[in-house]
Order: sequence, then C-alpha cells, then structure tokens
Amino acid sequence: MTVKFQLLGTGAGPGVPSFYCDCIACLEAKEKPHLARTRSGAVLDIGHERILIDASPDLRSQLIKEQIKSLDYLFITHWHYDHFGGIGDLEFYIKLSRKRPLRLFLPPSSVEEFRLAYPFLEDVFKIETWEFGRTYQFGEVKLTVLPARHSIPTAGILLEAEKKVAYFTDTSGLPESTAKRIQGVDALICDSTFHGENWYPHSHMSMVEAIELGNMVRAEHTILTHLAMHYSTPTTVAQIEAELESYPNVSLAYDGMLIEL
Repeated sequence: MTVKFQLLGTGAGPGVPSFYCDCIACLEAKEKPHLARTRSGAVLDIGHERILIDASPDLRSQLIKEQIKSLDYLFITHWHYDHFGGIGDLEFYIKLSRKRPLRLFLPPSSVEEFRLAYPFLEDVFKIETWEFGRTYQFGEVKLTVLPARHSIPTAGILLEAEKKVAYFTDTSGLPESTAKRIQGVDALICDSTFHGENWYPHSHMSMVEAIELGNMVRAEHTILTHLAMHYSTPTTVAQIEAELESYPNVSLAYDGMLIEL
C-alpha cells in the first residue's frame, strides 16, 4: 500500500489571497483560485490511519476540499495561531463521528496555553507532549520529531518509509544535529516565507535561503512551502516558477500536493 503525505495548506500567516490586500499575489489567486494558499498543515495517510500535522485556521475547508473524513492523531509543531487555530474544528468530529478521544501531541511548553485557550476541548483529546529526537511508529512509517530554528520551540518532522521526507514549515536554517539527521532525504519541504528581503532572519527563510538549505542537506528534491507571497516583494506563482527554471530539483508547493513515501 502506498503511503501518502499531503500538503493541506502551503501559505504563511496571511494566506493568499488576503481579504485586505490587492497585491499582485492576491490578485493572481483571486483570478485563478487554484493558486490560492491556505495556512500550512499536512496529513500523513497510512491507509488505516491518518496523522494530521498542525491544525491551521483553514482546517475545516482543507478537510472538505481533500475529502478527508477521519483523523487519528494530531501533532502541533509549535504554538503559533496559523498552526493551531483550527484545533476547535475537530470538536464535533470527535464528539459526533469518532466518539472517542483523539491523541493530541503538543509542544511541551504549550500544554498550559492549550488549556487556557481551549478548556472546553480537554475531554475530546488525549493530551500528550512530543519530544525532540523521539521516533513514533505508524504502520510502516517512522515519524521523528526534530528541532527547527524558530522564534519559539518548534518541531520539524522526518518521515521514513520507502522514501525519506523532511517537513519544516517554520525555520531559519536548521540546528546542526537536525541537518545531519536529514542528510540525503528524498524531499525537503521547507520554509520559504519571504520573496526578497527576509524580515525575520532568525525565524524564517527567503526562497534563496531555502534553496541553499536544500543543497546543504543534499536533498534530492526541495519543495518550497509556507509562502507568504505578499512580502517583502510581492510576487506571483508565474514569476517564482520562472525563477525556479534554473533549479531543476526545486519546486513550488501547492495546496493539495501529494508526496508518496
């Protein structure tokens, strides 16, 4: 059976288009809805179970679009709204359909924040904390939580089956130990928040920096995700694809993209 990793959302915090914006990125997405970007998240489908990585504020619409009707686990990589804001969307799925608690893996530093934000959800989740360096086995897939380099404690995910895929949506480069661990992956799906100047060089990467990271870890394929598109220089998918013509092993992520493991 083929194991699939699907990108539910590939945008940064503002999403594309944003309701307040008429930059060229937003205009392109309004004219061509298939180029719209919801906030970042992904799902690992091993056939009999699905593991959700982050719950963006767009989660409900993402699950409907991809016709996903069941989930079994949820990993939150870090406690920023664009990665946890959709947790509440799972309340009635769990209460009315699943009818048993769903295992929720939180950053160790965010358990109290979860309880303050969602006191009404404690009975629908079995709350656990993930650990850096720990490997979780899901069927034939190994999922390892690795440190990213972000403004708060943040995880990236290494998936190992027939292929190896590293997923780091929010990071500025990588800690040395993480970079060594993911050397030679088949695919690096990584933070490419900024086009042009990187306003937050200690938390995110520009497209150029993301490509350099892919080369450094010798990834067979680098996939650019968590794309703001709005800043620092607004850009379009057409423009980025033209820029990437010089990089045959680099491609642009898009909502709904499937990677087989």
